[in-house]
Amino acid sequence: MRIEVDDLSRREIHELLNEHLQDMRAISPPDSVHALDIERLRHPTITFWSAWQDAALVGCGALKELDGGHGEIKSMRTAQAYRRTGAGRAILAHIIGQARARGYRRLSLETGSMDAFVPAHRLYASCGFVFCGPFGDYIEDPHSVFMTRRL
Repeated sequence: MRIEVDDLSRREIHELLNEHLQDMRAISPPDSVHALDIERLRHPTITFWSAWQDAALVGCGALKELDGGHGEIKSMRTAQAYRRTGAGRAILAHIIGQARARGYRRLSLETGSMDAFVPAHRLYASCGFVFCGPFGDYIEDPHSVFMTRRL
């Protein structure tokens, strides 16, 4: 698998991110959807990566700088055909490595609280993330789970 910085211009990325947004909007109330669209992912504080197996898009993830010592994971998504293959774990490991390389002391994320998100909770917990309260601009929300990890 090849993980690379992505400029968000390829059709495959657009399709995967549109699928991600549609799923989040179907599962969560409108005020609780924190997934970013393509334009918001192009913000200068965000680095976006895509993962590829030959010519097939495996998944994606992004890292947003909250401040000089704290980053946030955004837009983690694995393509349906690559779920349960270790692809999500590999993308997460890449993002953690990049956060360390930037000198971040903490890496956090927001995800949903519903049953559909339990596999994500397990993945993050297995990689050292623990549940925490809201961070950054987030507020308490029964539809959100917040997790963090010291680096």
